[in-house]
Amino acid sequence: MAWRMPAETAPHDRTWMAFPRPGLTLGDDTASAEEAYAAWTAVAHAVAEFEPVTMVVDPVERDRARRMLSADIAQVEAPLDDYWMRDMGATFVLDDERPGILGGVDWIFNGWGAPAWSTWEKDREIGRFTAAGAEAELISSLLVNEGGAIHVDGEGTVLVTETVQLDPGRNPYADKARVEAELRRTIGATKVIWLPRGLTRDYEDLGTRGHVDMFATIPSPGTLLLHEQPNPEHPDHDVMRGLREFIAGTTDAAGRSWDIVDIPAPAQLRDDEGFVDWNYVNHLVVNGGVIACGYGEERADAAGRETLASVYPGRRVVTIDARPILARGGGIHCITQQQPAVTR
Repeated sequence: MAWRMPAETAPHDRTWMAFPRPGLTLGDDTASAEEAYAAWTAVAHAVAEFEPVTMVVDPVERDRARRMLSADIAQVEAPLDDYWMRDMGATFVLDDERPGILGGVDWIFNGWGAPAWSTWEKDREIGRFTAAGAEAELISSLLVNEGGAIHVDGEGTVLVTETVQLDPGRNPYADKARVEAELRRTIGATKVIWLPRGLTRDYEDLGTRGHVDMFATIPSPGTLLLHEQPNPEHPDHDVMRGLREFIAGTTDAAGRSWDIVDIPAPAQLRDDEGFVDWNYVNHLVVNGGVIACGYGEERADAAGRETLASVYPGRRVVTIDARPILARGGGIHCITQQQPAVTR
């Protein structure tokens, strides 16, 4: 077997999501909860314009999901703690030695490093659940990892952050060599680029401690799309300058230096919790399109769409207001998981 995670630009059979349910991130008042339901639903409907969507629904939300989601969206039931499908669902891969075979990597999920606030007894089963639902061969891993903690180019390169895969709350006994060997076995990584850290907000209580999908992605081999914080008043101004310098000194699996494309953040710096992590890197590529985060800033959102259209030529970019999602700890990429197409 030669498992390989294809680029997110490769054709998809579908996108997987999970419908919100009561819990810490939903909000403790009706207005806040409705905001979350509406945001997740808007993303699902936007994706469904391009490709099939399967929504995992907790039984307690059966009626609401049927009421809010269109008939075009398939619904399957499973118990949930939370609803960040990118992180708890299977990471889908293909077998280059057996064309037509889909695999599903079931990482160990422990609620982003076992923080005191998180529960994951139900979510840790969703990797196996989605792999089975996709009729994928199960690839069990002993690595604690999340889908938002990796980005690939489909040709052997993977971006990771030292503060995630080497997090003592995730993999206290791992070192880089062990992590790299497991990424080679499960997703076909031949070149692991160890980025030193993530965005500032991601190290606060509800953060992931450095998910790469909040600040960097690979829209095509040799090209790296990088979050930029132009305002020196935001701590990520210096963080991203340092990361850009670091990345410029690396090469991909083919030995190419990166063509770095900067995508600036919107203007807002803070919310009620502190400095925001608003970015346009956390988007979802779909068949023929891109579902992008929007922040209610017309000029910045338009510039973000323009940059995304330039790095994904031929795809239509659709913006969805992602502020309710970012307020809960992630973005559009974080709540979705693509299932690559196979020829059976």
